[in-house]
Amino acid sequence: MISRPGYLEALRAALERSPVTALLGPRQCGKTTLARMIPASATFDLESLPDRRRLENPEMVLGSIEGTVVIDEIQRMPTLFEVLRVLVDRPANPARFLILGSASPDVIRGASETLAGRVEFIELAGFDITELDDRDVDKRWLRGGFPRSFLAESDENSIAWREGFIRTFLERDIAELGFTLPSAAMRRFWTMLAHQHGQTWNGSQIGRSMGLSDKTVRGYLDVLTGTFMVRQLQPWHENIRKRQVKAPKVYIRDSGILHALLGLDLEEDLLAHPKVGASWEGFGIEQILRNLGRAQASFWATHGGAELDLLIQHRGKRYGFEFKFSEAPTSSKSMRVALDDLGLEHLWIVYPGKNRYSIDHAISVVPLTEVPRLLTGS
Repeated sequence: MISRPGYLEALRAALERSPVTALLGPRQCGKTTLARMIPASATFDLESLPDRRRLENPEMVLGSIEGTVVIDEIQRMPTLFEVLRVLVDRPANPARFLILGSASPDVIRGASETLAGRVEFIELAGFDITELDDRDVDKRWLRGGFPRSFLAESDENSIAWREGFIRTFLERDIAELGFTLPSAAMRRFWTMLAHQHGQTWNGSQIGRSMGLSDKTVRGYLDVLTGTFMVRQLQPWHENIRKRQVKAPKVYIRDSGILHALLGLDLEEDLLAHPKVGASWEGFGIEQILRNLGRAQASFWATHGGAELDLLIQHRGKRYGFEFKFSEAPTSSKSMRVALDDLGLEHLWIVYPGKNRYSIDHAISVVPLTEVPRLLTGS
């Protein structure tokens, strides 16, 4: 088992601060395993029928417990949110609640609305490169971060797990969240999205290809976003007298799921595929965003061709990132335009090599393994 001390520390701190802590993330990313490392007075798994029956009178049952109470897969019983609000508002409340869910606060509306001011959210994802040996980065990129995929004994077992995950997600998980979407159409949409990974969202084009309306495919996109399968990276707008792109860029968040959707089983398949650069870009962006906490992130592009893969606003300064799947990347005119127009403090070009070097005082080339430490100072 791979240790996850950063998440564990954040979880313990949140439980000290807040009466309710929500640990959210996709299924099978390790939420339950992490929660088991927290000493608990009682645990309820809402995928278990006996546990659901134990909570038929939830206010009486939960109200009698002192200490930490863990409730797993809480989206299966959304009525519990109102019960938790009542319990945590009691004078000298003796309990702390750790709730686990497989959808974002926008989907689990009860958590964000009913428990407003009482809940702290922590988002858990699969393994990131800070939790792994540097030698495992290529394996992490190919297989993704889901524990059972990354730790599989072979690439064949890893791809089999990911295919099963995709099928179960489409046929069971989406329905359990209350969405009535046809799994075959959703699979086709998800696959089409994989082929547009790293591109700006064009709902009209996808809708025409599927024979569906813009509104319908937008709904599909929002479901995948709300269940942590897709990231919509929003554009940055600046008053610089240039026509700027206003649609979000769309990424499959887990690189292993992306590769499964594209039919890329082995490293040689990935390296020979036209989407290898886009895959590297999405992989790098996820690693940065997981390690920068509340930093504001976006991308920037103009209709004239200038663009920046990732714009980070951190402690009052702006930093840029470009991702190049190249052995020795160099700067470009587009990067210079971004530096000047956006007033960047520094721009880093992230590549799959091992050595760091400077192009000039404002642009540096860095290995992906160094990126999480660039702005955190760790």
